[in-house]
Amino acid sequence: MKLHELKAPAGSTHSRKRKGRGTATGQGKTAGRGMNGQNSRSGGGVRLGFEGGQMPLYRRLPKRGFNNKWAKEYATVNVGDLNRFEANTEVTPELLREVGLVKQVIDGVKILGDGELDRALTVKAVKFTKAAAEKINAAGGKAEVI
Repeated sequence: MKLHELKAPAGSTHSRKRKGRGTATGQGKTAGRGMNGQNSRSGGGVRLGFEGGQMPLYRRLPKRGFNNKWAKEYATVNVGDLNRFEANTEVTPELLREVGLVKQVIDGVKILGDGELDRALTVKAVKFTKAAAEKINAAGGKAEVI
């Protein structure tokens, strides 16, 4: 069997309706839109969310909260997760992404202080919590802000 010999199974494809091509077609004149009214016109119909003049749901519900568009979003990694690296490794955001500890480096990586570190590592990140920096330094490593 070759690519040019492939055919769709019988009944799986339908020819499209050619609307507005004369009365003999069965879809002529009004082209299946009925007689008069908003939906029979070109460009007719109502906009998305329109409820016939009733106050729409998106306006009935109260507004909640505040979304700070200047807020920075950091990818977070716990100190305990860094034990997978060999001693004296330089841990960078790119390395964390390769290993799979971080899915996406958005505004940078922040190292959190959960867990224990038992090897000396040089960790480079945008932010460190106080506890994380202390644990990295206590293990004989360095916490470098980039």
